[in-house]
Amino acid sequence: MKKLLITAIGLMLWALASIAQTEMSVVTGIVRDRETRTILRQANISVPGTNISTVTNDDGRFIIKSSSPIDRIMVSHLGYKSRYLMISGNEDVKVWLQPSSIMLKEIFVAPDDPEEILKMALSKIPDNFGKESKMLQTFYRETVQKRNRYIYIAEAVSDLVKTGYHRSVNVDRAVITKGRRLLSQRQTDTLGVKIVGGPTLGVFLDVVKNREYLLNDEELSHYQLRMLSPVKIDDRLQCVIELVPVAFSLPYALYHGRLYIDYESFAFTRVELELDMIDKEKATQFMLVRKPLGVKFKPKEMKAVITFKTENGVSRLNYIRSEMRFNCDWKKRFFSNSFHSVTEMVVTDVFQEPHALKGRSSFSSRDTFYDKVLFFDDPDFWKDYNIIEPTESLENAIDKLKKTLKNS
Repeated sequence: MKKLLITAIGLMLWALASIAQTEMSVVTGIVRDRETRTILRQANISVPGTNISTVTNDDGRFIIKSSSPIDRIMVSHLGYKSRYLMISGNEDVKVWLQPSSIMLKEIFVAPDDPEEILKMALSKIPDNFGKESKMLQTFYRETVQKRNRYIYIAEAVSDLVKTGYHRSVNVDRAVITKGRRLLSQRQTDTLGVKIVGGPTLGVFLDVVKNREYLLNDEELSHYQLRMLSPVKIDDRLQCVIELVPVAFSLPYALYHGRLYIDYESFAFTRVELELDMIDKEKATQFMLVRKPLGVKFKPKEMKAVITFKTENGVSRLNYIRSEMRFNCDWKKRFFSNSFHSVTEMVVTDVFQEPHALKGRSSFSSRDTFYDKVLFFDDPDFWKDYNIIEPTESLENAIDKLKKTLKNS
């Protein structure tokens, strides 16, 4: 009996030790400007020595998890000094970032020909971004608001295979590992239109690899390049090149944009794009996939931010945010409704030995994200995954949409 008791106690201790080992280390917090005290959106949060990372939400808040203890985090943002914070256990932290200053000598020694800088950056893409395939674990979220009320929310963990940057994007693949969707059950909230988006954003909106999208000789010939004042990202000096559209007789809309390029390595670090809205029909052709008969689609705004991160001398995709605003008019209705769509994807982990994502498991640009995932109500749905912390307004919207689904 004594031996049995000792064995049972030993098994219990082993089980408790196993649970302790698998318990996630979780750090939450908010990031603000030290001088103005304003919140900082889209700040990068990472765990040094790992590939684990995320970004702050529109409330400036973040959550980051690791199966190993987190003893420090690094926080960085465009135009601010990066900061390391020591962490002790699971805690909620306040992070204050100091705006970075540019030294005159840095500007003086920097090259100032935007065409030459861009040409150099393009030639160095295979070296800067690598020729090895990687598996990027990402968190993806898309939302649609009708006026100020959320009517659609979808979230997913997606595995994204990125082949070497000397290869075509057509061989890259995305697959949904885990996802859920919430949709308003009000009949008047039915949108009916399909706009561009989906987890394949990490494939096709990676403009550094998908050169056919923007960064090729033919497309760049439609733009004037202007050098803007340099900034710092991750404490490194960045050249900023403005793209100004100069061709207006094309059958498609162009962008107003900014390219951020590291002065030392000539690696792309950030791309900002905003679709030109002068010709509404051209803008509609780009933004709209399909719509029901009797609906008029009126584009108002489309913009995107793509950021890249350098680890051990090799750059990779880090974060994508695409935002659209548009109106929809229905026949026999007196008023049009305004809609706001936001799509975000952040790389939360990186694996050097990807497995193939082929066939039915992979997600294509023709697939509708809505049809790939189902409604799922579970408070621990994202327990073991890093995500973009939902804003307070989004959390409230999720609770409301869950109630309408349960009552329907």
